[in-house]
Amino acid sequence: MTTALGISAFYHDSAAALVDAGGVVAAAQQERFSRRRHDAGFPDLAVRYCLEEAGAKLDDLDAIAYYEDPRLKLRRVVSTFVATAPSAWRAFRDVVPGWLAWKARAGHEVRERLRDLDLGAPPPVRCFRHHESHAASAFLPSPFESAAVLCVDGVGEWATTTIWHGRGSRLEPVAELRFPHSLGMLYSAFTYFCGFKVDSGEYKLMGLAPYGRPTYAPLIRERLVDVKPDGSFRLDTAMFEFLRGRVMTGRAFEELFGGPRREPEGPLTEREFDLAASVQQVTEEIMLGLATAARERTGEANLCLAGGVALNCVANGKIVARELFDEVWVQPAAGDAGGALGAALLAADPPRGHVGTGRDAMRGARLGPGYGTERIRAYLDAHGLPYRELGEDELSAEVARLLADGGVVGWFQGRMEFGPRALGSRSILGDARNAEMQSAMNLKIKFRESFRPFAPIVLAEDVTDYFDLRGSSPYMLVVAPVAEARRLPVPDTADARGLDLLKVRRSTIPAVTHVDHSARVQTVTADADARLHRLLTDFKDRTGCPVLVNTSFNVRGEPIVATPEDAYRCFMRTDIDALAIGDFLLLKEEQPEWREEGDWRREIPLD
Repeated sequence: MTTALGISAFYHDSAAALVDAGGVVAAAQQERFSRRRHDAGFPDLAVRYCLEEAGAKLDDLDAIAYYEDPRLKLRRVVSTFVATAPSAWRAFRDVVPGWLAWKARAGHEVRERLRDLDLGAPPPVRCFRHHESHAASAFLPSPFESAAVLCVDGVGEWATTTIWHGRGSRLEPVAELRFPHSLGMLYSAFTYFCGFKVDSGEYKLMGLAPYGRPTYAPLIRERLVDVKPDGSFRLDTAMFEFLRGRVMTGRAFEELFGGPRREPEGPLTEREFDLAASVQQVTEEIMLGLATAARERTGEANLCLAGGVALNCVANGKIVARELFDEVWVQPAAGDAGGALGAALLAADPPRGHVGTGRDAMRGARLGPGYGTERIRAYLDAHGLPYRELGEDELSAEVARLLADGGVVGWFQGRMEFGPRALGSRSILGDARNAEMQSAMNLKIKFRESFRPFAPIVLAEDVTDYFDLRGSSPYMLVVAPVAEARRLPVPDTADARGLDLLKVRRSTIPAVTHVDHSARVQTVTADADARLHRLLTDFKDRTGCPVLVNTSFNVRGEPIVATPEDAYRCFMRTDIDALAIGDFLLLKEEQPEWREEGDWRREIPLD
């Protein structure tokens, strides 16, 4: 029996994952414990959690696995600076000494940091390649005996895009594109140019796209990216700055797109809407071409996806809708955090006993810590917080009533999700039928931009009544159109542009219907999450609608809540009306006055 601890660290979204012969035991991002969004530091707290969940110490492990090859990555960093000298001198001066000092020895650094935990002697560290870790995270937990595997991101060591052939427990590399030709870098360049933060704001750009028109798409194809018939592509690197400095775009971009980049938090203009729509369209076209190449090169009828670009759920939806494959499975922690899981799986090589059962091995992505009744009660009682303890049926019925009456509920149940999406364990819920819910939740609860869409959760058995979705979407990683039967007549909006489109009610579930009649769907089954399925059923019995708004339980700039303490703090900081935490229901109107030193909203980092 092999037990392996996987680690991703030192870039962004550090994480740890533990795997044994029985499969995935635990996985979590460091940010959830440190409360620093996208924490890049060594994931000591996530490691401690994983070991505790497994009842193990470091000397009980057979292997430590690191998610990339630091020496190969150093060669890419140095050769890139050499190739662009002397223009990259300042970036070289700032970056390379750190690499030479310790990042090139990341495996050694990981082992030393583990020793400092005083949890036993760690075994030697094995380093896997970045895209190999992505591919393993995509295929090995998937429900398929064999599949094409497509990994697309910014860059690992050299690879930016890879195709693999997964069979049994093995992965065979099929094709590779190398830095600087990167779809992730292309998308991040537009993220930066539109005033959002790279490596966290890409999902904002995706949400912004439906408000614009793809008027710049021909220019992007002509001047920025050359897409080949075989699905591969090349960037015109002279148009970008990421090779020469620490920013993504510069004068060439400004001249091409009519002026300087938008300042963060500056007003959004028609240009940003159209730029977002344009690069999104090109991204979808490239992803479809890559998926077609994966099908042709492997002959497989199933596809697995990972890498940061696999979090572009609109592009995923296009692949599903094109019906290139019988089934498409996306790793819920598709970004770098998931690399920790992929590395652990490569080192442990566990049997894929779940194959043939129709289920994946991710346990609904609920791989983080959970908190039992006694632990939650102890916290509430210690602080004198008023609550009602209810049975499961009574709690579900009462929360359904609150939601149907227009309330917003913090839903803290079971084990925390692994990956960037809240899937019903650390969620904020609302009534999808309420036309005011999107703006109210954005501005009064999430404290974020009004244009940001919310996702629906829906009973799996009712999904086709509300969405044109082929198959299931348990991890909220596929966008699908709202069903025609649920759409409403839309008045002539030929002259409406940008955020004015938000004012139009487009369906019977307006809070989750984006301006292009799309929605990022999560399907819920009783097997995957009995408590959430029961709540949706009770809400349907009360309202006739099996759909709720589901957004992550956090405010802008903070990670998703992890502990009961985190949940209560977020509940009291916002206009959430009620908190359902385990078997306990807390109403805002009954809580003692909340005081917190300082103006915490001013401390929210821009992202």
